[in-house]
Amino acid sequence: MKGNASVSLVNGTCLALCGVLLCMLPEAGRTSPFPDMLSTTDRDRLSRYEPVRRATLQHVRQHVDEVNAFTLNLILEGSASDIPLGQLTGEWSCNTIRLRRTQDRPMTVSPRFSCLITQDRRGLRLQQLTGVRRTSGVFHDIGETRMGYVGAFALDDETKAPRYGERADRNHVGYLMPLSRTRMRLEFPSPSYASEFDTLELRRPRPIP
Repeated sequence: MKGNASVSLVNGTCLALCGVLLCMLPEAGRTSPFPDMLSTTDRDRLSRYEPVRRATLQHVRQHVDEVNAFTLNLILEGSASDIPLGQLTGEWSCNTIRLRRTQDRPMTVSPRFSCLITQDRRGLRLQQLTGVRRTSGVFHDIGETRMGYVGAFALDDETKAPRYGERADRNHVGYLMPLSRTRMRLEFPSPSYASEFDTLELRRPRPIP
């Protein structure tokens, strides 16, 4: 009986220690709640990612000139790759491609602006530093080569973007496609503002040694 009690005590101590160590793990090392923590509207946006992307691209390619078609194909070239998170941090040069299923201006391309990706205990965080509509949010590991993105955007002269969920019309959700150490795409299906499918293209502003 005494031996059994000792074994039970040891097992209980081990379980308690494992629980403490699990709590100490950074959030980036745990299973992500993405997309369960999103609003119903945003979960619906992501559930329609593939059909919205496919239909919008088909329409746009039929209604743009050769120059815009070449630009679009260049931006969409490549598939998500497994890139170490540490290689994604730092300064990026970004621009936004907005696609609409209209005959009038089905595609617009913004000027380039500055973005910054940092890493903390929550994982990777994106800040768009310049531009009229500036997104800010966190990337989530979803067990794929692509990553989930949850954020919100600031407009015009606002100094800070709201937190996700503070203003439903500012929520910004999508998927990040890391393509290489120097290039990525962040894709937003059915954004709440001005278009039907957006792509934030990120390129390194200078060669990576």
